[in-house]
Amino acid sequence: MVQQPAQSIIGELEDAVNGGSPAKRVATLRRVTDLFLHDGERLSEDQVKVFDDVLCLLIARVETRARAELSRRLAPIDYAPFEIIETLASDDEIEVAGEVLTHSSRLGTDALVRIASTKGQDHLMAISARADLPEAVTDVIVDRGEGKVIRKLANNASAKFSEAGYSGMVAHADSDDELVEILGLRIDLPMRFLRDLLRRAKDAVRDRLLAIAPRTIQAQIRQVLDDIAQEAPMPPPRDFSLAEQLVKLLKDLNELDDAAIVKFVGSGKFEEVAAALAALNDVPTDLMARVLEGPRSDLVLIPCKSAGLDWMTVETILRHRPFPQPIGEKSIWQANLDYSRLSRETAQRTIRFWQLHNRIEKQDTRINAA
Repeated sequence: MVQQPAQSIIGELEDAVNGGSPAKRVATLRRVTDLFLHDGERLSEDQVKVFDDVLCLLIARVETRARAELSRRLAPIDYAPFEIIETLASDDEIEVAGEVLTHSSRLGTDALVRIASTKGQDHLMAISARADLPEAVTDVIVDRGEGKVIRKLANNASAKFSEAGYSGMVAHADSDDELVEILGLRIDLPMRFLRDLLRRAKDAVRDRLLAIAPRTIQAQIRQVLDDIAQEAPMPPPRDFSLAEQLVKLLKDLNELDDAAIVKFVGSGKFEEVAAALAALNDVPTDLMARVLEGPRSDLVLIPCKSAGLDWMTVETILRHRPFPQPIGEKSIWQANLDYSRLSRETAQRTIRFWQLHNRIEKQDTRINAA
């Protein structure tokens, strides 16, 4: 029976681990591995567990070269013991971990996510080459990976990506022309991400991509480029720098108060009003400008309450804010009631939510516009 030879080496194993020479430990490791590879397909679950325990005990006392050899031998084996495979995959030495990370079918998604979340770029590179990577793993790699890792992952035709994964890779491509070409050739890249990718790309990169793309993808790329060419040019971003400088000066002098904001409103200086509310709430000025100029007057109450402004200041802002439709007396009355009911703590909590989600909101807006 196969089980008997495995049990017969236990005594030799204990001697090798506890008092044997390094050479003897390596020789024992090879003997156990040979035995497993010879009979492994016919072993029962309990017998495989014996080998798993033996191999895990042995590799704790052998050098990197021997562990790497074991990794190379077990990586392609579909019936390799689970624990030894996870132990090898988690090894800090990429020489040991690399083979199983790339090739072993015995590594589950949870183990790959754990390793990808905790190990370095070499381990991420090895995982990026695996076949049929699931979204849970690629999400981690896109989040943690550096340029060469992201390029390797993008080149993996069988890897699966979530919406966040595609978005993250396109964001990486901003400063990586090679990655633009790799992503542009992926047949599974959703159209809106292809549009975003090509909109960011340099003309020379677009030309190279067209030159190397297969005919079917080439047609998609040409269509997207034609659509981009017909788009109206984006207006330049508003410049709040002067307003922000003035507001910062007032804040440093402890003069950024209700009176200063009312004066800004009376002079029609809504860049300064936006900058003032932004400074008092620690949010971007462009975000505050969108709130002031948007259709919802109730949102204007939140930064005002968070900043502790008097109702008279808030009313002045509401009556004069740059929104096409003037606010009526009934709306002012309701806003006054809402403002009195709104606690400053709730307003500040909402502002913190805006702070956390402002960057994500910008990314989503860019994707949706595409």
